[in-house]
Amino acid sequence: MIKRSFLGLAKPKFEVQRIGLPLSEVKEVPMPKQVTLMLKKPPERMAGTDTVALSPGETVRTGQKISLSSDSETYVISSVTGTIARIKPFAGDFGNAFIAITIDVTSPEVFDEAFAKRAQSLDPALAGAFLSALPGNPAFSVFFREETPVTTLGILGIEPDLASMTRRFVLSHQKAALQKGIEAVKAITGVDRVVLLVPQDAGMDFKDMAAEVRTVAAAYPGTLPKLLMKDVFGQTVPAGKTCEDLGCTFFSAESVAALGTALETGRFPVEKVITVTGKDQKPVVVTAKIGTPVKVIFDELGIVTGHLDRVVFGGPMTGSAVYTEDYPVLPDTDAILVQDKTQIPPLSQYPCINCGECVRICPARVPVNMLVRYLEAGRYDEAADLYDLHCCIECGLCSFVCVARIPIFQYIRLGKFELSRMHAAEAHHG
Repeated sequence: MIKRSFLGLAKPKFEVQRIGLPLSEVKEVPMPKQVTLMLKKPPERMAGTDTVALSPGETVRTGQKISLSSDSETYVISSVTGTIARIKPFAGDFGNAFIAITIDVTSPEVFDEAFAKRAQSLDPALAGAFLSALPGNPAFSVFFREETPVTTLGILGIEPDLASMTRRFVLSHQKAALQKGIEAVKAITGVDRVVLLVPQDAGMDFKDMAAEVRTVAAAYPGTLPKLLMKDVFGQTVPAGKTCEDLGCTFFSAESVAALGTALETGRFPVEKVITVTGKDQKPVVVTAKIGTPVKVIFDELGIVTGHLDRVVFGGPMTGSAVYTEDYPVLPDTDAILVQDKTQIPPLSQYPCINCGECVRICPARVPVNMLVRYLEAGRYDEAADLYDLHCCIECGLCSFVCVARIPIFQYIRLGKFELSRMHAAEAHHG
């Protein structure tokens, strides 16, 4: 059994030139006729009925909280004023289950006042009552758990994937809101250390920020949290552990800026900044209401999709394809990528040819060529024990360079999910 901490986290020999973007340009997507909010069901409610505290036909206001029940900690925030049209189950990937709440938009827009009243006191209860629904889905709950306390917060002004400029846009255009948000996060969580991570070529002055500012090379995958833990904070995350287990967590710059804007205006933020890249591979920064169907954004940008084209939520390395243009913008949707069917890399079921490209490029030095053999065979425990499945940081570089076109990244994600599911079942019946 191999037990190690990412084998030293090597720097992969992989260079990608990021697409330039005029950050002064941002396009506002008009109000859609309908939005769909995705309320994630907690594990204990997976088999429960798909009901929420409101019913079809009832009206909601912009910024209004919609919960599973009146006392539930699971909620979404309405991004529009309108009438609930339908409530139905939605099956996500990797065992995630949601309740899809579709709202017919009406005018004039009326804003709910509950957040403004509650936000007059910056205390931990505010985080649980509203803040997990901020754009970016910040996990405030990690600051208040009983186990390992989180004492360091990294604010990510660097992109999580290629072909995204969302966080850079926030740094450039929402600096004052970011400053106010940092001060608010400190007051709410009591966190000891806040570090703002910005690109080396940002070309902006952050000296007056209420946080320690560190510059980071914007080379992928060095912007991923587990690599940042080593390169910025000098800590290597052990296999099977998280950054939070070492007392550190990460929020996107947009989440913190959104909190600052909310406190400044007294209105809960319901718009998302998104980088949309069409078939021409030219990214455009847009703002859209959370819950807006992606087809509304495509219509506004003149993007036309056809049979076998692919729509990816996220970037080209770690994003996930969606099967319909009715899929809505979520609070954590940073980027949307459209791939023409002729541009989609082919996949195959050919066996590994042992070229070693995946091993050479892996930043965690995982023996990927052996790991994928066990994953393909469904031997997940052995993949973890013998070939370091849990050392993988899920950067997707192995799939990118695979000569045999094996979907290695997907096998890895599936393997981790199946293992967690099996272990949960064993714990439940043990």
